[in-house]
Amino acid sequence: MKNKLPTFSRRDFIRSLSTTAAALALGPVRIKEALAYNEGRKLGIALLGLGRYSTGQLGPALRETKLCQLKGVITGHPEKGQKWAADFGFPEKNIYNYDNMDRIADNRDIDIVYVVTPPALHPEFVIRAAKAGKAVISEKPMATSVADCDRMIAACKDAKVQLGIGYRLHYDPFHKEMWRLARTKEFGRFMKMNGEFAFVMRQREWRIDKKLGGGGPMMDLGIYVVHAACMAADAPIVAVTAQEEPKANPELFNEVEEKLRWTMEFESGAHCEGVTGFNHSGNTFRAEGDKGWFQFDRNAFSYSGAACTTSRGPMNAAPVNKQALQMDDFADCVLTGRRTSVPGELGRRDMVIVSAVYEAARTGQRVKVKIA
Repeated sequence: MKNKLPTFSRRDFIRSLSTTAAALALGPVRIKEALAYNEGRKLGIALLGLGRYSTGQLGPALRETKLCQLKGVITGHPEKGQKWAADFGFPEKNIYNYDNMDRIADNRDIDIVYVVTPPALHPEFVIRAAKAGKAVISEKPMATSVADCDRMIAACKDAKVQLGIGYRLHYDPFHKEMWRLARTKEFGRFMKMNGEFAFVMRQREWRIDKKLGGGGPMMDLGIYVVHAACMAADAPIVAVTAQEEPKANPELFNEVEEKLRWTMEFESGAHCEGVTGFNHSGNTFRAEGDKGWFQFDRNAFSYSGAACTTSRGPMNAAPVNKQALQMDDFADCVLTGRRTSVPGELGRRDMVIVSAVYEAARTGQRVKVKIA
C-alpha cells in the first residue's frame, strides 16, 4: 500500500482538534469509499502486548471493525500468540516477539501496530513500528515524559506514518455531545468543571511501578479528567495547582501517589477541580455554563454504562463499541490520508499538563503550563 501522507502545520493540528472528524459515521457507503483506497482490502492490525486491555477490549472490538482486522500479534509469550492466531484466523508467521518485531517491515499483512504496554515502554515500540513503515496507535498515556512524546512524534513524522493515541472517549456519544456543546456554546461557555476518576487498588501491579507507569493514579486515571476538562473548556490551559493527600497504605503506594487533587486554569477564566486515586471510588464529570450544564452521573470514563443528564433533561444514546469506532476511524485515516483527530500532539499536550500537575504537587506552587 502506498500512502503518502500530507505534511501538517501547527494551524492544521489546532484545526483538527475543533472538527468533528472523530465523529465519522462509518455507514455502508463510507466503508465502501474508504476500502476503495486499498482495492477493497481491510487494513491489518497487530496488537503489541496481550494483557487485559487487548484481551478484554481491543480483541473483541476487532471482531466488529469494518475497515481493519487483527492480522498479527507481538508478544513475549509464544503460547499466547498461538492462541490468538487460532482464535482470529491469522497465520503463525504473523506472531512476533519483542526481539524480532522489526521484521514486520516485510509483512504486507500488517499495516498498523497498536502498542498496548505500560506507558514507559510506548516510546521504544512506537519508534520501532514507525521505522518498520507501519502506522501506529499508542495507548494512553502516550508516554511518561514530554521528551519521549517528542521522540515518538518525530519518529513517525520521519517515517511518514500516522501516529494516533488511544483516546476512545472521542468516539463515545456522550463525550462527543459534551464537546459539541463546548464548541457551540449552547449552554454558554463552560466555566466551572469538576471531575473524579478513582478506584480501589488492593495489590501491586505495573500501574504503581513508577518506572513502568511513570506515576500512579494521575497517570492512569487522572489523565481522563484532564482530557475531558480540555474538551469542555474549549480554551488553552494556562496553569495548574495540586496537592497530594496523605497515604492510607504507604507500603503499597511506596513509589507513587495514592490520591491527588488538582485545579486547572484556562485562558477563558474557566476552572476544573480534579480528583484521582487508588484508594476510593469515583467516576464523574460535570461542566457548568451560564445557560446550562452537562453532567455524567456515573461511569464518565468507563468502557460502558455511562449515564448523563443535562439542564435540558436526561440524555439517551445507543451503546457503541468505542474501541471499534476508534480503530476504524484510524484505519480510515491511514487509507485516505486524512489527519487523525487524536494525533500524537494531543497525547503530548496531556503529558505536558500531567507533568505540570506533578510539579505543582511536589512544590506546592502554582505552575504555569505552556503546551508548545
